[in-house]
Amino acid sequence: MASSATHFSLISIALLLFFCISQSHGKTELRPFILPIEKDTETNLFYTSVGIGTPRHDMNLVIDLGELFLWYDCNNHYDSSTYHPLPCDSKSCPKFAPCHSCNLHPKPGCTNDTCGVFFINPYGDSLFEGDFGKDVLFISHTTVSGLLSACINLDAFRSRSPLAGLPKSTKGILGLSRSQLALPTQLSSSLKLPRKFALCLPSSNKKGLGKLFLGGAPHSILHQNASKFLLTTPLVVNPVSTAPFSLAQGDPSYEYFIVVKSIKVGGEVLNFNSSLLSIDNKGNGGTKISTIDASTFLHSSIYKPLVRDFVKKAADRKIKKVASVAPFEACFDFNTIGRTVTGLDVPTIDLVLEGGVQWTIYGGNSMVLVKKNVACLGFVDGGKDPRTSFIIGGHMLEDNLLEFDLVSSKLGFSSSLLLHNARCSSLEANFFPF
Repeated sequence: MASSATHFSLISIALLLFFCISQSHGKTELRPFILPIEKDTETNLFYTSVGIGTPRHDMNLVIDLGELFLWYDCNNHYDSSTYHPLPCDSKSCPKFAPCHSCNLHPKPGCTNDTCGVFFINPYGDSLFEGDFGKDVLFISHTTVSGLLSACINLDAFRSRSPLAGLPKSTKGILGLSRSQLALPTQLSSSLKLPRKFALCLPSSNKKGLGKLFLGGAPHSILHQNASKFLLTTPLVVNPVSTAPFSLAQGDPSYEYFIVVKSIKVGGEVLNFNSSLLSIDNKGNGGTKISTIDASTFLHSSIYKPLVRDFVKKAADRKIKKVASVAPFEACFDFNTIGRTVTGLDVPTIDLVLEGGVQWTIYGGNSMVLVKKNVACLGFVDGGKDPRTSFIIGGHMLEDNLLEFDLVSSKLGFSSSLLLHNARCSSLEANFFPF
């Protein structure tokens, strides 16, 4: 009898512990979705794969931090029984959106009284139209109903394609912007996930896939508490839209900007007009993070002194400069550059950010191998009058873990994971380290 009572007590304690853990970890913070990230070798763009519709259509979608929503190709061969077009009078229909009609047989991308959408291919600078609708999304072995996205019938465009410039294997774009229509915000609203996401872009598919964490970064990273592993800096809002066309005219930019206070090359502060790093009342200037730009672009007044100082610091290390290879200016003899755990042994470039934290760019993220024996500083002259003074491109983000917290408006960043003998492909993600 005593033994039965003891057994019952142990079971009760175990259930209570399980309940407490479930309460502390299950209800308040669900496990994030993890999607693989691949790098396209021709365009150097990054994409992931999701399933949409019934029957399920698996699609590769380019990851874009600046796109407002998810849009995909629903050509004449595409159909879905769970697709529901968004009516023009729906509260979910964005302001300034057109109302579409269709004289053909109703199908996704061609229905009457449907909330329309305008969007621009980031590489073609051409305006396209599609329809907003709701359908099921298959993500990380989970089915999410009622996802709002844009359906684009590519067969309707003869002379130009909304997919121009994107990887050949992709069928659209996955928007991760601050927009209410972006996937992280929609998942936060429908599934009560934290309104945040994390990116870890791979440097090469040969070295493994990267990861997209929808719902935030893991609680622990490489056996360390993530809060101690990631440095943070504020995400700031550009008051003027930086997109060539906006669904919501007059709204601020939906892209992600950070405040760079100064730049160091080889440990020494770069001398340039630092006001270029501020955003003026017309939305010009500042620093944004982009996955659509493979290279990093700088205003000419920042680029020229950076290249000058970098070349000088490289020469001090006996690194031999060679002829430029467009679009890069500072190129070097690969055989004269040493190797470190973080890539080629070249002068570091440090971004001193708001809050006093520093993001160090090592050779693995600053240098690009353009020929067999030529490596170049992977920064590009953005001209004398660019809209944004500093665009941090995809190559500079590779094998760095970045968390975008849309609630606290903070960016968490790791700097190069190579410092820890790790890559995005080998990142150990422990969400509940109890």
